[in-house]
Amino acid sequence: MLLSISTWWQTLAPFEKIFWGIAVVFSALYLMQSILSLSGGDADHAASHADTAIDHDGGMAHQFITIKNMIAFFTMFGWAGLASHYGGMSKTATILLALAGGTIVVLLMAIILKNMSRLRYNGALKLENAINKTGSTYLFIPPNRSGMGKVHIKVQGTLHELPAMTDDDEEIATGKLIRVRNIINDRILLVTLAG
Repeated sequence: MLLSISTWWQTLAPFEKIFWGIAVVFSALYLMQSILSLSGGDADHAASHADTAIDHDGGMAHQFITIKNMIAFFTMFGWAGLASHYGGMSKTATILLALAGGTIVVLLMAIILKNMSRLRYNGALKLENAINKTGSTYLFIPPNRSGMGKVHIKVQGTLHELPAMTDDDEEIATGKLIRVRNIINDRILLVTLAG
């Protein structure tokens, strides 16, 4: 068996050897990368930290040039090149089709990952989502922003106990129904007695 593979390899033209080498080596790397990803041993942590850093500066959500994309590109490049060559295409057409195949795969991966990133859910509490919501006072709220009380209010599907102040002329007693009018200093609810 090994002898027949060696004989077959020696009969190939240098152009074919290049495409076979690329296809086999990068297919093995792609297979190994897929197995590691599925088993939780994905080692592309450095790229994910870079993606996070870039996310925060408003840059691209998905990096186009990564190790994973490079492996996918060359895997498709090798197999598309072999298919084109054995399909009777010229060397120029074979190289162009191989480049196109590799590029299409990387673009498809970028589109899929970009759409998958939209599925992420950030459960962090955004106080702005409490505006115009109703709740009840837990600790009385002194009048005219003279002190702080606490309210129970459901925001983003979860009940929260949050600090609150009011502009009302009278204190809002414990257990009263309130409505959130605004946010003070990004952390305190400005509430009023709900009618």
